[in-house]
Amino acid sequence: MIVVPVHCSGCNYEVVIGPDGLDRAGTVLGSLLRRPRVAIIADRTAYDLHGATLERSLAGAGITFTVMQVPPGEQSKNWQFAGRLLEQMAHERIERHEAIIAFGGGVVGDIAGFVAGVYMRGVDYYQIPTTLLSQVDSSVGGKTGVDLAAGKNLAGVFVQPRAVIADTALLATLSQIELKSGLAEVVKTAILDGEQHMVRLKRDSHSLLAGDTAVISEVVADCVRFKASVVQADEREAGPRESLNLGHTLAHAIEKVAGYGVIPHGLAVAAGLRFAAGLSVRLGLASDHFAARQVELLDALGLSPTLVDLDIDAVRYAMRSDKKVRAGEIRFILATEPGSWTVIPVEDRMIAEELNAFLAADIERHKSM
Repeated sequence: MIVVPVHCSGCNYEVVIGPDGLDRAGTVLGSLLRRPRVAIIADRTAYDLHGATLERSLAGAGITFTVMQVPPGEQSKNWQFAGRLLEQMAHERIERHEAIIAFGGGVVGDIAGFVAGVYMRGVDYYQIPTTLLSQVDSSVGGKTGVDLAAGKNLAGVFVQPRAVIADTALLATLSQIELKSGLAEVVKTAILDGEQHMVRLKRDSHSLLAGDTAVISEVVADCVRFKASVVQADEREAGPRESLNLGHTLAHAIEKVAGYGVIPHGLAVAAGLRFAAGLSVRLGLASDHFAARQVELLDALGLSPTLVDLDIDAVRYAMRSDKKVRAGEIRFILATEPGSWTVIPVEDRMIAEELNAFLAADIERHKSM
């Protein structure tokens, strides 16, 4: 098992990474819980596959539990469903010194963390992420939230988990789409982390797609280490943590316009990374060579989603609800070279031109595939 410490203001916790983590969950959590009772907020599909193992592990440690299942998909991450979970928590008489376990992917982690942050003004929660995307990114760092009609993640709170258990053996049950969705966040991390991480990821691309558990565990650990370093420097996203939104300005707009859950988050991020690479060249912030390397990395991992059916005007409008908008200006996180980035406002005219060019190239690329 690989253990990565995360240090934040007022809290320190560990991310435990490797196979068989679920079997050890009871032991890990038993030493941290203030009372041996938890509410498990679980993705329904993940719980059907792995819930029995989690229940055995908790019971073996003398931990009692209540299970609340969430339908899979982004469409469950809304204000209404969060309210239903809060009402159920109260109905089950979950107390302030008890805790929540988020068991599932990024959607469950976000909504369970949000519920933990507002129920009784805050209860402890633990993350057991079951997808690659949630293991490498969303389970670490304390950003929680739900989607509003106006945009993605517009209601939320910062709540750090008390521990994260990333059992990489669970990833063997993911579909190819789910695996690739997580790989987009891996690519984002490699670009931000720097040259060595990009080279390492390109080298390991075949092993990752083949499901090599040892390589996957190391990749998850690399991503968690990087994110932990960013979160520790900027817990509340006041500066350096904005970098983690690379590719997300367009990605969130794509998800909203397509309908939440239609295009998986990671595939939308892959499109956003491609767009950001081209935009950085157009603005003179990065070289053609660096942009090409980013695209090659995405191609090597099979991350080439098509956007041919999206309304560009609707996408541009949706971008205006992005959390990085300031004084009405849409701001983009752009990588300038491996390990370096900037945030810059971009004129609406240029966004429209680049989106049109991007969509045209996307159509041609898929014609030739």
